[in-house]
Amino acid sequence: MIRIAILGLGKMGISHQSIVGAHPDAELVAICDTTGYLVDLLGKYTSVKAYTDYRKLLDTEKLDAVFIATPSKYHAEMVRAALDANLHVFCEKPFCLDVAEGKALAALAEEKQRVNQVGYHYRFVGVFCELKRLLDLNVLGAIHHVRAEAYGPVVLRSKGVTWRASRSEGGGCLNDYACHAIDLLQYLVGVPKEVSGTVLNRIFSGDVEDEVYANLSYDGGLTGEIAANWSDESFRKMSMKISVWGTNGKIVADRQELQIYIRNASGLSEGLNKGWNVRYTTDLTDEVWFYLRGEEYSAQVDHFLQAIKEGWTDTRSTFRSASATDLTALAMVTDAGKKGTPISLDNVISAKSASARLWTSVQRLTTRNSVTTN
Repeated sequence: MIRIAILGLGKMGISHQSIVGAHPDAELVAICDTTGYLVDLLGKYTSVKAYTDYRKLLDTEKLDAVFIATPSKYHAEMVRAALDANLHVFCEKPFCLDVAEGKALAALAEEKQRVNQVGYHYRFVGVFCELKRLLDLNVLGAIHHVRAEAYGPVVLRSKGVTWRASRSEGGGCLNDYACHAIDLLQYLVGVPKEVSGTVLNRIFSGDVEDEVYANLSYDGGLTGEIAANWSDESFRKMSMKISVWGTNGKIVADRQELQIYIRNASGLSEGLNKGWNVRYTTDLTDEVWFYLRGEEYSAQVDHFLQAIKEGWTDTRSTFRSASATDLTALAMVTDAGKKGTPISLDNVISAKSASARLWTSVQRLTTRNSVTTN
């Protein structure tokens, strides 16, 4: 059995606790949270050991792996402490607010050959996995444009600040919604070369942006767009949509289905016909042993645990790939503060530069770009 501890028992931490607790290869040994009554209840009514100090937990318990589901500003120190203890690490997204530190932690995990994974669960949604498979098979020919859209009803009125709506905690639409869109495009077509035209706007929030828009440029002439808004009440919950245009057609994908338009089907062996084809999530999603919120949440946990069992460290969403997602987000923050020349990802960061801090200048940018509401 893989002995596991979970650090942080907010929404995602509780979700991981349920999924890990039901996994046949896992034993949930301990949890840690600073909420005293929650720790007291779990310590009293479950067999899991409960802590309020994660370092004491790591020093005391015999573990194989940890899940880190705390506010973003704590990720780096906890990941490093877990790696120093030679543990495998699953960390919630976004990986690190300091991009240079994230890259260093990725290198450390690789050096120690520890399984490392970041919770970008859209990489485990059946429809998007099928989209990647079709793109890898070149069914659309040369890809020339991609678009990722993420909308949902997180902040719909002015209200008190939670950690997700606090800049110092690492919150905001860029952190919570847009990073999923950035990461999913990276999974599908790679890391962009440049970022331009970035907009970070406030609608209701006082400390962070509520909507994010940006243009992306890739090697080979491919272009892309990111659009994210967590103040869109026309959606019941977060919605992700990917559109891809190629010389041989177009694919539009969301959580429910793939809509595939093919110009020329000759030579394709994927059962695709000329014109429109539709593939549904019910046919593309593998069963999981435990369902909570969506199959992808269980699938990503199982992927992490199977990697530990099999001894392979190149997971579908590594620290290395998550650091590249953080770098693109940093390029967008940098771009939003200027006009003119696009921001190159090659030049946006140096390992020892203060500019590596992802959220250093967003406060000023979102203040300037705020939308006035009553």
